[in-house]
Amino acid sequence: MALYVLYESASGYGLFLAHGIDEIGQNTEAVRTSVSDLNRFGKVVKLAAFSPYQSALDALNQCNAVSEGQMTDELRNFLELTLPKVKEGKKPKFSLGVSEPKLGSHIYEVTKIPCQSNEFVLELLRGVRLHFDRFIENLKPGDLEKAQLGLGHSYSRAKVKFNVNRVDNMVIQAIFILDTLDKDVNSFSMRVREWYSWHFPELAKIVNDNYLYAKVAKYVEDKSQLSEEHLPGLTEIVNDEDKAKEIIEAAKASMGQDLSPVDLINVKQFAQRVMDLAEYRKKLYDYLVAKMNDIAPNLAALIGEVVGARLISHAGSLTNLAKCPSSTLQILGAEKALFRALKTRGNTPKYGLIFHSSFIGRASARNKGRMARYLANKCSIASRIDCFLDKSTTTFGEKLREQVEERLEFYDKGVAPRKNIDVMKSAIDTVDSKEDEPMEDIVNGDANEEPKTDKKKKKKEKRKLEQEDEPEKNDVNGGSNVEDGTAEKKKKKKKSKDNSEDLPVAASEGKKKKKKKSRTEDSD
Repeated sequence: MALYVLYESASGYGLFLAHGIDEIGQNTEAVRTSVSDLNRFGKVVKLAAFSPYQSALDALNQCNAVSEGQMTDELRNFLELTLPKVKEGKKPKFSLGVSEPKLGSHIYEVTKIPCQSNEFVLELLRGVRLHFDRFIENLKPGDLEKAQLGLGHSYSRAKVKFNVNRVDNMVIQAIFILDTLDKDVNSFSMRVREWYSWHFPELAKIVNDNYLYAKVAKYVEDKSQLSEEHLPGLTEIVNDEDKAKEIIEAAKASMGQDLSPVDLINVKQFAQRVMDLAEYRKKLYDYLVAKMNDIAPNLAALIGEVVGARLISHAGSLTNLAKCPSSTLQILGAEKALFRALKTRGNTPKYGLIFHSSFIGRASARNKGRMARYLANKCSIASRIDCFLDKSTTTFGEKLREQVEERLEFYDKGVAPRKNIDVMKSAIDTVDSKEDEPMEDIVNGDANEEPKTDKKKKKKEKRKLEQEDEPEKNDVNGGSNVEDGTAEKKKKKKKSKDNSEDLPVAASEGKKKKKKKSRTEDSD
């Protein structure tokens, strides 16, 4: 069987025929030793066809397609023109060697050309790459290097632009800084407490919050100068007048040592730094929430902005997170525990980063594993929707959150939840209705809304008048309608059953009348 080898160079597609394949017997060691020698390698591999690229842009497009495992129209035409035709129902007498298995499978799906990718083919391609400039005629020295350099720069530039435009990089950096700031603010706040407690130890028991403690330490400075005049300022900081009075009373009877003015200045400056870090942390959190609502609104609506950002950061990008199955997403962040359990043959972890979600905490100890599995499933769906949906919407995330809430109720109270297909249908309907609403407003305008309300009012008035007229008609007519055999017109809302029930009643009344008439005739 003949073996053709496809080589994608920077200047074009090259097709080589390995005609000495039977003699070598696909021995990779023999090929590896003959690769460096052109005379030996040239006897095994010969150029069958070469198709140069039309331009640098065409070369970039072809390179992108090959890297993604896709066959372009140009490559398909090149292969169909140069390779022997594959007849239906007959086994082909050749095969095509490619470097990428994905590309080979795509070529086989479209053209039915048998492809293979193994160590032998890779060794042949290595030799082709080494001696490629010798195979191509009329190729000047240095042209191939220039083509490789230009294509490499453009391909790398395109990839870098793609990554820069991906906004999830900003989320990854923001969550890293947020976690670092949390650690730094906590450690610095503890340092402020220890430092200022030498001067005013009673303050640590009165004010528990770190940010408020730094604010009070900066405001009070020297405890000996604290008096009733500072009560309004302390009340504004602490938001509690009783607590402010307690601070003033504690300062009067404090057992702390006095600090020099230089030490107090340093404590005040450090407390100001801690306050600035805490305020910057709040701003960074708001920025992260805004970014998550832009990038992954459904994931943020389902599990929260911080946990969703941690999942994206741990996976590397939103695309990588969307590619993860729900089982991987469930233990994302607990890799050490997983491998330790596999090594010691212990119990594998039930959850990773999603443990920080409120749903896991609300579930009972018995149902935490089930809840983690269900939540990971919904997070996987939400991340895929956010990654591949063109329009930004939180409808799917809200519906998925409702499903998780229903699952919690099912575990606690036994209330049966809705089916996933019904929830997704309702979510799609709401998204479609939201898209149609602005179009209806533009077409109809505000003028068409007034006639609708007028028509509704008129209908209501008519119904009221009809309801008022009905009892009057019944009182005036009385039983005359029954005697004369005339019946009132029935309304449309009455069912057919009522009509069928009225018929035998009327018939019985008619029989009674006939009997009465016969009795009067007999008496006469």
